[in-house]
Amino acid sequence: MEYLIVATLVMTLVFLVRRSFPRETARPVLIVLLAAFTTRLLIHFFIVRSRSLDYGGDNFDYEFIAMEVVTYWRNAGIQFVTSEVIPSINTVATPCHIFAFVMYLCGGFAPMACTAVVAFIACALCIVMYKFARLVGADDRSSFRLLILIAFIPGLLVHTSDMYKDGFNAFLVMTCLWLAASNMQRFDIRKLLAMAPLIWALWNVRPYMVFMCGLPLLFSITSRKRMVSMRVMALSVAALMSFMLLYEQILATGPAATMQRQLEKSQSTNVRSALEQGGSGVVFSHDGALWDELPTKLLYTLLAPFPWMDGSAALQLGKIEALLVWYLLYCAIKGGRRLWQYDRKMLFFILSFVMPVTIAYATTIANIGLIFRQRIPIVLILGLLAAIAWAREPGKGKRAQPPDESPHHEQSPANRAASSG
Repeated sequence: MEYLIVATLVMTLVFLVRRSFPRETARPVLIVLLAAFTTRLLIHFFIVRSRSLDYGGDNFDYEFIAMEVVTYWRNAGIQFVTSEVIPSINTVATPCHIFAFVMYLCGGFAPMACTAVVAFIACALCIVMYKFARLVGADDRSSFRLLILIAFIPGLLVHTSDMYKDGFNAFLVMTCLWLAASNMQRFDIRKLLAMAPLIWALWNVRPYMVFMCGLPLLFSITSRKRMVSMRVMALSVAALMSFMLLYEQILATGPAATMQRQLEKSQSTNVRSALEQGGSGVVFSHDGALWDELPTKLLYTLLAPFPWMDGSAALQLGKIEALLVWYLLYCAIKGGRRLWQYDRKMLFFILSFVMPVTIAYATTIANIGLIFRQRIPIVLILGLLAAIAWAREPGKGKRAQPPDESPHHEQSPANRAASSG
């Protein structure tokens, strides 16, 4: 049954690529994504499950939680299982239920089939990022270059080669942002409806990421013709933050309380001290103040691990990706300057996500091994801006798309050729 699921996912990937791209583009894209899919299964067999690299642990936790869900389903029937039934499922309900469904079909543990699902989601993320790059103005060549980069970038590659939740998080976050950015081009209620289940699923992967996506999603409902000035946007953000600080009672219950509890836990002295004890731990201040040495923390969040750092074997391998991230950051700055010239609102839309996320991670950083995983959405945004810098004619990708294009209606190859000609 596992092999049947893997084969079904491969055929679905082929269908998805052929439906998403014109014929001349679909062939190279399919070659890259099939190679990326296969590489993840090989890493799963020969590195992760063989324990040749002492890294991870969450993947095995999610596997056993999923099996608990399967056991519950066998007794009570298939249904959504909450933390009241299985406390450990708390903020990982989405991946664990998907893994549980695969295990239920296979009749027990099915690590290869579950990994194939994660690998398929990683390939779908590559497609979304290609579309996103085209939307913000990258040309076809630079968008394809971004697709190749994301397919094989080390951090995402490792964390989508087994039963981790990082691939789910990255896919849901970037798909929501892509739909929101597309909605900013032309408002379409269908895009908002498409975002609803994605946001629900994201809430059951990493709840605080829903709030990090909140500001870009809020701006996405603004009509493109009715341009909102940056001053008005900045004042709106300041007013919202002031409101949250002045009325703490409102945050005592509900979804905001969940985010608050998560931040308090990750920012607590005890948690950060425990993380500092590992081989990849890093200490910034002895008193544990959150905002002390913030510039240094930001540098570590974006650029660590540095070549001179000691640590685990996984950290040493992480230096390969760090060099790549340095290059992406350099290109992203150039791409941001280009985007400023022809679409300032889109640039602010992107910054309204990446800046709060970076600051939030910087105030919680205590272990490079964790930030290596958590900053994946930041790296993806850097790649998106870098694609604009790589473009020969920035803005061409955006102009090539008709204003009424939606994620549910792709252009035919003939229409694409006519619009690009």
